Amino acid sequence: MKTKIFTLLTPRQPTRRILASTIGAVTIAAASIPAQAQETVSQEAPVVSSITDALALGDVTLGLRVRTEMVDTAGSDDVDLTSLQTRLTFSSASYQGFSTLLEMDDVTHLTEFEGGVSDPEGTEVNQAYLAYTTGATTFKYGRQRILLDNQRFVGGVGFRQNEQTYDGFSASNTSFTDTTLFLAHVRNVNRIFGEDSPVGDHTNDSYLLNAKYTGFSAGALSGYAYLLDNEDAAAFSTDTYGLRFAGSQADMSYTLEYATQSSAANNPADYDADYLLAEASYKLGQFTLAGGYELLGADGADGQFITPLATLHKFQGWTDKFLGGGSGNITGGIEDVYLSLATSLGGVKFAVNYHQLNSDDSGVSGMDKLGSEAGFLLAGKLAGVNLSMKYSAYSADEFSVDTDKLWLTAEAQF
Repeated sequence: MKTKIFTLLTPRQPTRRILASTIGAVTIAAASIPAQAQETVSQEAPVVSSITDALALGDVTLGLRVRTEMVDTAGSDDVDLTSLQTRLTFSSASYQGFSTLLEMDDVTHLTEFEGGVSDPEGTEVNQAYLAYTTGATTFKYGRQRILLDNQRFVGGVGFRQNEQTYDGFSASNTSFTDTTLFLAHVRNVNRIFGEDSPVGDHTNDSYLLNAKYTGFSAGALSGYAYLLDNEDAAAFSTDTYGLRFAGSQADMSYTLEYATQSSAANNPADYDADYLLAEASYKLGQFTLAGGYELLGADGADGQFITPLATLHKFQGWTDKFLGGGSGNITGGIEDVYLSLATSLGGVKFAVNYHQLNSDDSGVSGMDKLGSEAGFLLAGKLAGVNLSMKYSAYSADEFSVDTDKLWLTAEAQF
């Protein structure tokens, strides 16, 4: 595989800022007043007495992310692409509970685009919404980021240069002790393929409901119902109901999750399928060892459990061999048994992982062992710039072909 070296030059003394990315009120950082010599001066938040003040006291951030992705697929020519994501975000201050956020993204190819990489060029509105907070409830209307639990069912695919966001209405409430209630109605899904692609947008009439309770000492319990009516891709219309429990004790963390899914709305298929997850991790000194089992089941030849709104790159290996046309599954379903080992030394994170992927129903798929994948990640920070190198190699057994991928990324925010 060809190797490329690139650098990202940034201004001195960059100021880090973490963008608000989950459902809730837009966070406004109060300006501090310098202390005077021999005096104690109290800190006061700026007075927001009008919409003009709310806009004037808003926050502007600039994010840059350069990435080179190299793809080596058996039987095909090697592909590589270097791209730059530029993100400009404005978030207003709050006036009488109202606030707004506008975020623009531009993706530019710095090398010739040969296909094979899902980072299209283009300039788009990534987020644009009006928020209103009253008491413990926040409402949002417009284009927004929605990330639920671990993004296995609803996410933003933030790894890709063009993020997935949602057009619609959402509400988040924390009135009950240790409880967060979330509801959204989604009218359109802005997918990672960009507005110029015929599959870049999916019109929806979908509802997302998620309730999380964190009052248990052993962990957090989430219950959810994701009722998808995809008017552009009928095969993605499903009703999914599930429970997730995730927690930790001492040096051990654990997650158990179960969901059931059936075809819905305009879906021409008629099936019922199950999802199961069991995983645990244990900290051994400076190392964290983790392992798990994930099943996306099948209902014979009638259909299989799918996750079309998920951040699919996080699951079933980084080479994305099992995207299933955006559904996240293939005929016969998928069993994934995986292990990982991670550590950090001198501020540099190092992780290795391994996946063994098998068919859930070999009688339907005609396959038993699908393939295996091994990968590693190196990530750290230098002079205010986040740097990472990620590599993954898929070894085919009965599904697809051998594929290697390498990503080199540099990212900074100002």
